Amino acid sequence: MTPPPVKKLVAQIGPKTTISLKTASGARVKRLTAGAYSIKVKDLTKSDNFHLTAVGVNKKTGVEFRGTRTWKVTFAAGKGTYRSDAHKRLRASFVVVAAS
Repeated sequence: MTPPPVKKLVAQIGPKTTISLKTASGARVKRLTAGAYSIKVKDLTKSDNFHLTAVGVNKKTGVEFRGTRTWKVTFAAGKGTYRSDAHKRLRASFVVVAAS
């Protein structure tokens, strides 16, 4: 049996005081299905970082890093959060539901 295709997301911190996690079609992530994802992380600022946490996931860029990274992650059911470690008000959450 072949595994399902990896789903793609785009994360971005900056410019200025913005942070986002979106689907490949541009919709803000509020709910995901558990499974494998490829996340293109665009860090456009040297004063913040993109920090992603969820069940079994803890990935981040450096505060002074500026550039693009691609992360391979596997989300399990639970809550996920993305934030800047430098500015606590830059944060949002999403829910990961079990695959049916």
